[in-house]
Amino acid sequence: MKSKKLSRVAVFAAVVFFVGTLFPYAYAAADTSLKQLRTFVDVLEFVKENYVETTDTDKLISGAIKGVVNELDDFSQYLEPQDYKELKNDTRGDFGGIGIRLQKVDGFITVMSPMPGTPAFKAGVMPGDRILFVDDKDVSEMKLDDAVELMRGPSGSKVKLTMSRKDKNGEYKTLPDLTLKRAKIVPEVVYYRMLPDHVGYLYIVDFSGHTPEEVKKALADLQKQGMTSLVLDLRFNPGGLLTGAVDIAKLFLQPDQMIVYTQGRKPEYYQEFKTSAKPDYPDVPMAVLVNQGSASASEIVSGALQDNGRAFVVGQRTFGKASVQQVMPLSGGAGLRLTIAHYYTPSGRLIQRDYRDKSKADEGGIVPDVEVIFEPEEEAKVFMQYNDIVYTPGKGKTEAKFTAKDPVLDKAVEILTGKISLEEAKEKSQQAAAERKAKKEAAKNKTAAQKKDAAAEKDAQEAKKADASAAEKEPAQPAESQKKEGK
Repeated sequence: MKSKKLSRVAVFAAVVFFVGTLFPYAYAAADTSLKQLRTFVDVLEFVKENYVETTDTDKLISGAIKGVVNELDDFSQYLEPQDYKELKNDTRGDFGGIGIRLQKVDGFITVMSPMPGTPAFKAGVMPGDRILFVDDKDVSEMKLDDAVELMRGPSGSKVKLTMSRKDKNGEYKTLPDLTLKRAKIVPEVVYYRMLPDHVGYLYIVDFSGHTPEEVKKALADLQKQGMTSLVLDLRFNPGGLLTGAVDIAKLFLQPDQMIVYTQGRKPEYYQEFKTSAKPDYPDVPMAVLVNQGSASASEIVSGALQDNGRAFVVGQRTFGKASVQQVMPLSGGAGLRLTIAHYYTPSGRLIQRDYRDKSKADEGGIVPDVEVIFEPEEEAKVFMQYNDIVYTPGKGKTEAKFTAKDPVLDKAVEILTGKISLEEAKEKSQQAAAERKAKKEAAKNKTAAQKKDAAAEKDAQEAKKADASAAEKEPAQPAESQKKEGK
């Protein structure tokens, strides 16, 4: 009995220590918290003593800690000792993989973009595809990093994916299993070309360590070719390094302009990122293209250029992912990755979207100045063209022929070349948005009315059946009784 009490006290002390260490603000509601902790200890003890099979207390506590952290958001994570060790040692720029950038959307591991020229890209994996199983392992309940780790492996090894894709009716249908051979992934990060009317076009795949350098090279080449305006394409760009985003914004913004700032509950988590030196390209007219696959660093750059009046933004509302995680070591070799702050644009707009609250679907992200609706399947075809760029050692590269329709790019070029003013484009965009909203509302009301009518009809039919059933069960009066009543 004594050892049992000691065990109970030890577990309780450990949990109090954990909560007190990681969540000191919880002490404001100490009484409630302690009651809940006592309940937790009671459950843990009852499970340990009565569960049908022998349990591992360490694993149970580890699972409870994961539950605490998973309750916060999709980006905070409790790291087991092995995971924390790998995170600390994760300096891999090149790795064996299949070449896809992923995010967790609506609870599903979702493809934001396949990397041009990689196994996934060549196999036709599309942005928006959901990954359901990796080598027959269900990833629906996995953290994003865990699912990614399953897809990584030695170059030349194979991995099987089970995916689903949205059809024309907006329903996800499971695709045939896809087996890919892993390869060494060294992705291209920048593609550029000159469009008619001396409009430079620069597509940034992501913000990795060497992105700013590649962007500078591309801009210098475009300038030599006579660039008079620029389209910066950040569609399907899932982000990357903050330093990369800041360095690219500095190329276009004037000195001492705000790029982005972070803010959390603690004052020390407030941090500003501003420009300092004169920009290399202070005056070139600019348009930035974004869509629902633009996230993180892409949103920081587009938001900074938009808020400072340096560029106008065309496309669709961005993904809404811009939070700061801090990694701290825990006892026993474990670690904690915790969201401590969010990113805000220079004007104070919160970029982060609350994915768990469906009522806030229209909040967060970067809202374009000119909205152009482009179906994801069709927009993806624009970027699938980069698959035609083939690099062969010793032979150079084969250029792609860009023939897919791209109304987002077309609209940006129209504005940059003066075929339509920005104000006129904004007005038409707002009118189209209002019409879509009204049409959607009308369809919603029609559906609601149809459901109401159907429910009323069903109730009427059920009432009619009930009356008929009651009439059948009602006993007939005897003839003699009827005669008496007649007299």
